[in-house]
Amino acid sequence: MPQHVTSKWKKTAALRGTGSLRRLIPETVRFDSRALRLKLERYGMVYVKPESGMHGKGVMRAELIGGGRCRLRSGSHRRDYPSGGTMAQAIRRTIRGRKYLIQRGIHLLRYRGRVFDLRVMAQLTPSKRWRTTGIIGRVAGPRKIVTNYHNGGRLVPVGRLLGSNMGKRLAERKIRELENIGVEAGRALRHRYPGVCEVGVDIGLDRAFKPWIIEVNTRPDPYIFRKLPDPSVFRRIRKYARAYGRK
Repeated sequence: MPQHVTSKWKKTAALRGTGSLRRLIPETVRFDSRALRLKLERYGMVYVKPESGMHGKGVMRAELIGGGRCRLRSGSHRRDYPSGGTMAQAIRRTIRGRKYLIQRGIHLLRYRGRVFDLRVMAQLTPSKRWRTTGIIGRVAGPRKIVTNYHNGGRLVPVGRLLGSNMGKRLAERKIRELENIGVEAGRALRHRYPGVCEVGVDIGLDRAFKPWIIEVNTRPDPYIFRKLPDPSVFRRIRKYARAYGRK
């Protein structure tokens, strides 16, 4: 079986070691109350997420809403606090000493009023070269802060999502850029962890169309690609996965 790296902190460190990717990684630090205050002051909105975890579970969004007040969202729940300190206390009670990270918040593009990101699947081919084998869009569910399909997100072809925001020609160029990011991320993770054979890179685009690497999964779900109209994408993904031993 391919190597699986669970720590988001370690995977972020591996990506930072690649110059072409470093500028695409939102600032990420370990959670503590002081760091939360500083990053909220700097960015206005941050995500607080478990160091290890899948499907968007445990992810919270913290933001300043004026007058020193803060808002914390988790799933479809929302609560306001009179200060960052009281919100940090609430977060600490929730995480109960588990390792969490703070990541700069990105204001993502939207599709029909809901934020979306893109899952870029890159795999090691039998000839030991990295190739991006599929890209699919994930649109957040109603009142949700995460886009994961297993957390209520909707799967949409990437061309439809990007075309609705930037037009067909620019969308085609952006897709090629995303494919290159997938290959670079695969190389970076395998350089640090030689058993890695596949990566699912979650990429969000901001309103200037800049891509941001939100997260990388070293055991991505291939079955979401069955939702695409083109069945050859999933067949190719499964072919490569079987070649490197994933069941």
